[in-house]
Amino acid sequence: MKKFFHGKKLNILYSVIAVIFMWVVWIIACHIADNPLLVPSWNETFREIWQCLKSGEFWIALGGTFWRTIAAFAVSFALAGVLAALSCIAPPLRAGLRPVIAFVRILPTLAVILLILRWTESDKNVAPVIVTVLVLFPMIYAQIMAAADGVDGGLKDFIKVYGIKKREALFKIYLPAVCPNVLAQTGANVSLGFKIMVSGEVLAFTRKGVGGLMQSANLSAMVARLAALTLIVVAVGIVTDILFSQFARITYKWSKKDADD
Repeated sequence: MKKFFHGKKLNILYSVIAVIFMWVVWIIACHIADNPLLVPSWNETFREIWQCLKSGEFWIALGGTFWRTIAAFAVSFALAGVLAALSCIAPPLRAGLRPVIAFVRILPTLAVILLILRWTESDKNVAPVIVTVLVLFPMIYAQIMAAADGVDGGLKDFIKVYGIKKREALFKIYLPAVCPNVLAQTGANVSLGFKIMVSGEVLAFTRKGVGGLMQSANLSAMVARLAALTLIVVAVGIVTDILFSQFARITYKWSKKDADD
Protein backbone atom coordinates (compact mmCIF):
# COMPACT_ATOMS: atom_id res chain seq x y z
CA MET A 1 0.00 0.00 0.00
CA LYS A 2 2.84 2.38 0.88
CA LYS A 3 4.52 1.66 -2.46
CA PHE A 4 1.22 2.40 -4.26
CA PHE A 5 0.80 5.83 -2.63
CA HIS A 6 4.50 6.56 -3.10
CA GLY A 7 4.14 5.83 -6.81
CA LYS A 8 1.04 8.06 -6.99
CA LYS A 9 2.92 10.93 -5.34
CA LEU A 10 5.82 10.53 -7.75
CA ASN A 11 3.46 10.56 -10.77
CA ILE A 12 1.80 13.76 -9.50
CA LEU A 13 5.21 15.33 -8.86
CA TYR A 14 6.44 14.48 -12.37
CA SER A 15 3.24 15.89 -13.87
CA VAL A 16 3.64 19.15 -11.93
CA ILE A 17 7.28 19.42 -13.05
CA ALA A 18 6.22 18.86 -16.69
CA VAL A 19 3.54 21.58 -16.43
CA ILE A 20 6.02 24.02 -14.87
CA PHE A 21 8.55 23.23 -17.62
CA MET A 22 5.98 23.93 -20.37
CA TRP A 23 4.96 27.14 -18.61
CA VAL A 24 8.62 28.32 -18.46
CA VAL A 25 9.09 27.47 -22.16
CA TRP A 26 5.97 29.50 -22.94
CA ILE A 27 7.29 32.53 -21.03
CA ILE A 28 10.68 32.29 -22.75
CA ALA A 29 9.06 31.96 -26.20
CA CYS A 30 6.84 34.97 -25.44
CA HIS A 31 9.87 37.12 -24.54
CA ILE A 32 11.84 35.95 -27.58
CA ALA A 33 8.98 36.58 -30.02
CA ASP A 34 8.02 39.85 -28.31
CA ASN A 35 4.90 39.89 -30.48
CA PRO A 36 1.44 39.08 -29.06
CA LEU A 37 0.25 38.15 -32.56
CA LEU A 38 2.77 35.29 -32.57
CA VAL A 39 3.00 34.19 -28.94
CA PRO A 40 0.54 35.76 -26.47
CA SER A 41 1.54 36.26 -22.85
CA TRP A 42 0.28 33.70 -20.37
CA ASN A 43 -1.53 36.30 -18.23
CA GLU A 44 -3.40 37.60 -21.31
CA THR A 45 -4.25 34.04 -22.31
CA PHE A 46 -5.60 33.19 -18.87
CA ARG A 47 -7.62 36.40 -18.94
CA GLU A 48 -9.19 35.14 -22.15
CA ILE A 49 -9.86 31.76 -20.53
CA TRP A 50 -11.80 33.55 -17.80
CA GLN A 51 -13.73 35.53 -20.41
CA CYS A 52 -14.62 32.29 -22.20
CA LEU A 53 -15.80 30.66 -19.00
CA LYS A 54 -18.10 33.62 -18.34
CA SER A 55 -19.55 33.53 -21.85
CA GLY A 56 -22.81 31.72 -22.56
CA GLU A 57 -21.78 31.39 -26.21
CA PHE A 58 -18.73 29.37 -25.16
CA TRP A 59 -20.73 26.93 -23.04
CA ILE A 60 -23.24 26.40 -25.85
CA ALA A 61 -20.34 25.73 -28.25
CA LEU A 62 -18.61 23.37 -25.79
CA GLY A 63 -21.85 21.50 -25.18
CA GLY A 64 -22.44 21.14 -28.91
CA THR A 65 -18.92 19.84 -29.52
CA PHE A 66 -19.07 17.42 -26.62
CA TRP A 67 -22.44 15.93 -27.56
CA ARG A 68 -21.40 15.55 -31.19
CA THR A 69 -18.33 13.72 -29.90
CA ILE A 70 -20.44 11.38 -27.77
CA ALA A 71 -22.78 10.74 -30.72
CA ALA A 72 -19.85 9.97 -33.03
CA PHE A 73 -18.30 7.66 -30.43
CA ALA A 74 -21.62 5.85 -29.86
CA VAL A 75 -22.07 5.26 -33.61
CA SER A 76 -18.46 4.11 -33.96
CA PHE A 77 -18.69 1.77 -30.97
CA ALA A 78 -22.01 0.26 -32.06
CA LEU A 79 -20.86 -0.25 -35.66
CA ALA A 80 -17.50 -1.69 -34.60
CA GLY A 81 -19.14 -3.94 -32.00
CA VAL A 82 -21.69 -5.39 -34.44
CA LEU A 83 -19.12 -6.00 -37.19
CA ALA A 84 -16.62 -7.46 -34.72
CA ALA A 85 -19.27 -9.84 -33.36
CA LEU A 86 -20.18 -10.95 -36.88
CA SER A 87 -16.49 -11.34 -37.71
CA CYS A 88 -16.02 -13.66 -34.73
CA ILE A 89 -18.96 -15.79 -35.85
CA ALA A 90 -18.09 -15.75 -39.56
CA PRO A 91 -14.32 -15.75 -40.29
CA PRO A 92 -14.89 -15.13 -44.06
CA LEU A 93 -16.60 -11.84 -43.16
CA ARG A 94 -13.56 -10.83 -41.11
CA ALA A 95 -11.31 -11.49 -44.09
CA GLY A 96 -13.61 -9.44 -46.32
CA LEU A 97 -13.71 -6.54 -43.86
CA ARG A 98 -9.91 -6.39 -43.50
CA PRO A 99 -9.25 -4.29 -46.66
CA VAL A 100 -12.30 -2.11 -45.95
CA ILE A 101 -11.09 -1.31 -42.43
CA ALA A 102 -7.59 -0.62 -43.76
CA PHE A 103 -8.99 1.74 -46.40
CA VAL A 104 -11.06 3.66 -43.86
CA ARG A 105 -8.09 3.88 -41.48
CA ILE A 106 -5.77 5.50 -44.05
CA LEU A 107 -8.30 7.98 -45.45
CA PRO A 108 -6.82 11.52 -45.26
CA THR A 109 -8.94 13.46 -42.76
CA LEU A 110 -8.62 16.84 -44.45
CA ALA A 111 -9.66 15.51 -47.86
CA VAL A 112 -12.66 13.74 -46.36
CA ILE A 113 -13.82 16.91 -44.60
CA LEU A 114 -13.52 18.95 -47.79
CA LEU A 115 -15.51 16.36 -49.75
CA ILE A 116 -18.23 16.11 -47.11
CA LEU A 117 -18.48 19.90 -46.93
CA ARG A 118 -19.19 19.92 -50.67
CA TRP A 119 -21.89 17.30 -50.23
CA THR A 120 -23.45 18.91 -47.14
CA GLU A 121 -22.99 22.63 -47.72
CA SER A 122 -26.06 23.60 -45.69
CA ASP A 123 -25.03 21.79 -42.49
CA LYS A 124 -21.62 22.42 -40.94
CA ASN A 125 -22.33 19.97 -38.10
CA VAL A 126 -22.33 16.85 -40.27
CA ALA A 127 -18.75 16.82 -41.60
CA PRO A 128 -16.98 16.78 -38.18
CA VAL A 129 -19.21 13.95 -36.95
CA ILE A 130 -18.63 11.79 -40.03
CA VAL A 131 -14.88 12.35 -39.92
CA THR A 132 -14.75 11.48 -36.21
CA VAL A 133 -16.66 8.26 -36.90
CA LEU A 134 -14.28 7.39 -39.75
CA VAL A 135 -11.31 7.76 -37.39
CA LEU A 136 -12.78 6.07 -34.31
CA PHE A 137 -14.60 3.18 -36.00
CA PRO A 138 -11.57 1.27 -37.42
CA MET A 139 -9.62 1.87 -34.22
CA ILE A 140 -12.39 0.53 -31.94
CA TYR A 141 -12.97 -2.41 -34.32
CA ALA A 142 -9.26 -3.28 -34.11
CA GLN A 143 -9.37 -3.03 -30.30
CA ILE A 144 -12.36 -5.38 -30.09
CA MET A 145 -10.82 -7.90 -32.48
CA ALA A 146 -7.51 -7.80 -30.60
CA ALA A 147 -9.36 -8.45 -27.34
CA ALA A 148 -11.31 -11.30 -28.97
CA ASP A 149 -8.10 -12.84 -30.33
CA GLY A 150 -6.63 -12.62 -26.85
CA VAL A 151 -9.38 -14.77 -25.32
CA ASP A 152 -7.85 -17.66 -23.39
CA GLY A 153 -7.16 -20.67 -25.59
CA GLY A 154 -8.73 -22.92 -22.98
CA LEU A 155 -12.08 -21.17 -23.48
CA LYS A 156 -11.84 -21.69 -27.24
CA ASP A 157 -11.10 -25.39 -26.70
CA PHE A 158 -14.02 -25.57 -24.27
CA ILE A 159 -16.35 -24.15 -26.97
CA LYS A 160 -15.16 -26.72 -29.53
CA VAL A 161 -15.17 -29.75 -27.22
CA TYR A 162 -18.66 -29.15 -25.88
CA GLY A 163 -20.06 -27.96 -29.19
CA ILE A 164 -21.39 -24.69 -27.80
CA LYS A 165 -23.43 -22.74 -30.34
CA LYS A 166 -21.76 -19.67 -31.81
CA ARG A 167 -24.44 -17.27 -30.55
CA GLU A 168 -24.24 -18.67 -27.01
CA ALA A 169 -20.44 -18.57 -27.09
CA LEU A 170 -20.54 -14.96 -28.29
CA PHE A 171 -22.80 -13.65 -25.52
CA LYS A 172 -21.74 -15.89 -22.62
CA ILE A 173 -18.02 -16.36 -23.24
CA TYR A 174 -16.55 -13.85 -25.70
CA LEU A 175 -18.54 -10.79 -24.59
CA PRO A 176 -17.67 -11.03 -20.85
CA ALA A 177 -14.04 -11.71 -21.78
CA VAL A 178 -13.73 -8.87 -24.31
CA CYS A 179 -15.78 -6.07 -22.72
CA PRO A 180 -13.45 -5.23 -19.80
CA ASN A 181 -10.46 -4.69 -22.11
CA VAL A 182 -12.46 -2.70 -24.67
CA LEU A 183 -14.38 -0.50 -22.23
CA ALA A 184 -11.16 0.28 -20.36
CA GLN A 185 -10.03 2.19 -23.48
CA THR A 186 -13.22 4.28 -23.65
CA GLY A 187 -11.63 7.31 -22.00
CA ALA A 188 -8.77 7.51 -24.49
CA ASN A 189 -11.14 6.95 -27.42
CA VAL A 190 -13.62 9.65 -26.35
CA SER A 191 -10.75 12.06 -25.65
CA LEU A 192 -9.30 11.41 -29.12
CA GLY A 193 -12.77 11.80 -30.63
CA PHE A 194 -13.14 15.18 -28.93
CA LYS A 195 -9.83 16.35 -30.41
CA ILE A 196 -10.79 15.16 -33.89
CA MET A 197 -14.23 16.77 -33.56
CA VAL A 198 -12.70 20.15 -32.70
CA SER A 199 -10.30 19.88 -35.65
CA GLY A 200 -13.21 19.05 -37.95
CA GLU A 201 -15.20 21.99 -36.62
CA VAL A 202 -12.28 24.32 -37.31
CA LEU A 203 -12.16 23.25 -40.95
CA ALA A 204 -15.94 23.20 -41.33
CA PHE A 205 -16.30 26.48 -39.38
CA THR A 206 -19.07 24.98 -37.23
CA ARG A 207 -20.68 28.01 -35.61
CA LYS A 208 -22.01 26.30 -32.49
CA GLY A 209 -18.81 24.45 -31.72
CA VAL A 210 -15.46 25.08 -30.04
CA GLY A 211 -13.74 24.64 -33.42
CA GLY A 212 -15.94 27.37 -34.88
CA LEU A 213 -14.91 29.71 -32.05
CA MET A 214 -11.27 28.88 -32.78
CA GLN A 215 -11.67 29.65 -36.46
CA SER A 216 -13.43 32.90 -35.64
CA ALA A 217 -10.61 33.91 -33.26
CA ASN A 218 -8.04 33.00 -35.92
CA LEU A 219 -9.73 35.09 -38.61
CA SER A 220 -9.97 38.01 -36.18
CA ALA A 221 -6.27 37.66 -35.23
CA MET A 222 -7.27 37.12 -31.59
CA VAL A 223 -4.26 34.93 -30.81
CA ALA A 224 -4.73 35.05 -27.04
CA ARG A 225 -8.34 33.86 -27.45
CA LEU A 226 -7.15 31.08 -29.78
CA ALA A 227 -4.53 29.99 -27.24
CA ALA A 228 -7.12 30.11 -24.46
CA LEU A 229 -9.54 27.91 -26.40
CA THR A 230 -6.72 25.48 -27.17
CA LEU A 231 -5.84 25.15 -23.48
CA ILE A 232 -9.51 24.63 -22.62
CA VAL A 233 -9.76 21.86 -25.22
CA VAL A 234 -6.68 20.18 -23.74
CA ALA A 235 -8.14 20.45 -20.22
CA VAL A 236 -11.52 19.06 -21.32
CA GLY A 237 -9.75 16.19 -23.11
CA ILE A 238 -7.76 15.31 -19.98
CA VAL A 239 -10.83 15.48 -17.71
CA THR A 240 -12.85 13.39 -20.19
CA ASP A 241 -10.11 10.77 -20.33
CA ILE A 242 -9.95 10.58 -16.52
CA LEU A 243 -13.73 10.36 -16.07
CA PHE A 244 -14.32 7.74 -18.75
CA SER A 245 -11.27 5.79 -17.61
CA GLN A 246 -13.28 4.87 -14.52
CA PHE A 247 -14.76 2.23 -16.84
CA ALA A 248 -11.46 0.42 -16.33
CA ARG A 249 -12.11 -0.01 -12.61
CA ILE A 250 -15.76 -0.97 -13.10
CA THR A 251 -15.02 -3.54 -15.79
CA TYR A 252 -12.06 -4.90 -13.83
CA LYS A 253 -14.35 -5.57 -10.87
CA TRP A 254 -16.89 -7.12 -13.24
CA SER A 255 -14.34 -9.46 -14.83
CA LYS A 256 -12.88 -10.35 -11.43
CA LYS A 257 -16.33 -11.15 -10.09
CA ASP A 258 -17.03 -13.40 -13.10
CA ALA A 259 -13.72 -15.15 -12.58
CA ASP A 260 -14.48 -15.74 -8.90
CA ASP A 261 -17.94 -17.10 -9.77
